[in-house]
Amino acid sequence: MGVAGSGTVGRGGHVTTRVLFAGSGRGEALVLDQPLSFWGGVDPATGMIIDRRHPQLGVRLAGRVLVMPFGRGSSSSSTVLAEAIRLGTAPAAIVLVHPDPILALGAMVAQELYGRSLPIVVVSPDDYPRIRGGDTVTVDAREGRADPLVWGVSPAGEPG
Repeated sequence: MGVAGSGTVGRGGHVTTRVLFAGSGRGEALVLDQPLSFWGGVDPATGMIIDRRHPQLGVRLAGRVLVMPFGRGSSSSSTVLAEAIRLGTAPAAIVLVHPDPILALGAMVAQELYGRSLPIVVVSPDDYPRIRGGDTVTVDAREGRADPLVWGVSPAGEPG
């Protein structure tokens, strides 16, 4: 997609956001300690991280906004992501620093085959660390929207 916009940040300031795949999703931010491969790293039936070498083994992705610098691994990750989207166990949205065409392909296939979208956006390396685990993040990456990424509310509902 390649649409760029200025996202609003709850802690003040703006961030430039590039849309890899349109859609909208909201959830608690899950900031990964390491990149993740969906192929062999995520169980699409449960939405849980199953990569035994990943520091967040056993953590559920479903309904959360997955925040990681980039995807890792096989081109088959697109298939696993599409299946998780179909089953309703996928993240609500994905936020990256580096564009990942494999993840974008998975979202695209799920939209085409199942009519379900999963937004994927890219933020700058400077803005990425501003998203904290537990923040409530909204990704509203629809056509023509100027601010596709909004975050900054802590789990307790207080500004971050």
